[in-house]
Amino acid sequence: MTDQISETSKVLENNLYSAELSSQDKDINDVHFQYEKEHDLENSDFNSDKEKISVTSIDGFEEDTTEFGKVERKTNWIIKLYSLLNAEQKGVEPITDEEKNDDSIFGATTMWFSANMVVSSYALGVIGPVTFGLNFGTSILTIIFFTLLGIVWVAFFSIFGAEFGLRQMILSRFLVGNVTARVFSLINMVACAGWGIVNTIAAAQLISAVNPGPHSCPPWAGCIIITIGVICITFFGYKVIHTYEKWSWVPNFAVFLVLIAQLSRSGSVTSGDWGGGANTAAGVLSFGTSIFGYAAGWTTYAADYTVYMPRNTNKYKIFLSLCFGLAVPLWFTLILGAASAVGTFNNPVWNDYYQKNSVGGLTFAILAVDSLGGFGQFCCVLLAMSTIANQIPNMYSIALSAQALWDPLAKVPRPIWTLVGNCVVLGISIPAYYQFSGFLSDFMDSIGYYLSIYIAIAISEHFFWRRGFKGYNIDDWNKWDKLPIGIAGMSAFVVGVVGTALGMSQTYWTGEIGRLIGNEGGGDIGFELAFSWSFIVYNLVRPLELKYFGR
Repeated sequence: MTDQISETSKVLENNLYSAELSSQDKDINDVHFQYEKEHDLENSDFNSDKEKISVTSIDGFEEDTTEFGKVERKTNWIIKLYSLLNAEQKGVEPITDEEKNDDSIFGATTMWFSANMVVSSYALGVIGPVTFGLNFGTSILTIIFFTLLGIVWVAFFSIFGAEFGLRQMILSRFLVGNVTARVFSLINMVACAGWGIVNTIAAAQLISAVNPGPHSCPPWAGCIIITIGVICITFFGYKVIHTYEKWSWVPNFAVFLVLIAQLSRSGSVTSGDWGGGANTAAGVLSFGTSIFGYAAGWTTYAADYTVYMPRNTNKYKIFLSLCFGLAVPLWFTLILGAASAVGTFNNPVWNDYYQKNSVGGLTFAILAVDSLGGFGQFCCVLLAMSTIANQIPNMYSIALSAQALWDPLAKVPRPIWTLVGNCVVLGISIPAYYQFSGFLSDFMDSIGYYLSIYIAIAISEHFFWRRGFKGYNIDDWNKWDKLPIGIAGMSAFVVGVVGTALGMSQTYWTGEIGRLIGNEGGGDIGFELAFSWSFIVYNLVRPLELKYFGR
């Protein structure tokens, strides 16, 4: 009888304790259930194991389950802060089907529409006539063709984000091999930072040109303004980024329309002769390389911005919508930049401002000098701030690339890496503005070389060796013994670099093959050689890797 009373008392006590838990910590139980589901654990594992298992939940608390099954809660203040600020906490880990709640094709399209309707795209168009000596008509044809050649890969790899919920650099472990993917993650970090520096400098130039004289905004202050704006958006992650990019293109587009009106009124823009010359082919190839590198530059981030889209989203809609969202603003701004550059040949004032302050000075001359005055200055400021829309993908993806590089780095939360990346960009932008901005701009204009290698390897693996989307086991995303080693990927990468070195023609290097094109300075076929050579080598070595290693 005493034993029954004692047993009944224990049952009542346990029921009371369970009720208390259910009322206060239901969310923790949900976390345990999710943890068991993901790791195939039985409930008894929590009660019988002597080890303590910790799980971090989405509300910023760390739950510890002891050997007695009692739940303790410890506040992880960093994650709790992100939660309070409604910032995205997910990093490189896969996005589950339950988390895929972004069904807006329009949002995915405007993401890239805004990122390219910016002054940096406009600045790239200027170099066709000014740097490579192309007439206006040839510049337009080059822009149209090489832009298409670059954007299709961004649109294509965006499909993978919706399909698998993997970030682009994690997806790369399946496409180019685990080891090679880490190499591309490192290169991607450098590219993100490099584009960030170039864009920040271009914006600072434009801001500094707005009010010339002793009261002008100093370049270092312009760099800080742009960086703070980027931090305010990228810190919060995916949803806030897409919300900002959805409409940020509108004021930029309006300013570009004003710019078109000023070009028309000036009478300084003429089409010129359409005839070619001895160096036309070399100029087209070199200008085309810069355009391809810029247009395809988003390829190694592409999936990052569609990972929250449902798996059943129509793939053709994603591809075609993103092609539209990329092509239209790039064609528009690049051609407008080429037209402005042609104006420097006929307008000495524009040419003088361009020589003194690059594209920022040219833009200021068109909009504000002897034309629109204060309103023109206001338009210049708006264009300078447009750089933020272009910077956002760089500074968001630099964090994901850092996490994908090395597993211990993935333990550092994404927002922290975003802050670090922005600080690095700011720290280099200010001295670069005064010392080596020209070299850095030339270097980043040729970034397409590594992208062509990546594309060649990735499409080979996807189409020839995995035979489409069914050939992936996403559960292997972080398993070294399941992922491709990367022997074929590294072999193709090294050979592609050799092809690049032989075929490129830039201010800082001209290869032996590139030197043979044209009469002056050579022509650039670096990305063509990089793509073709890496494609061939990968498909020769990959079957051997599969035969001897089985993965």
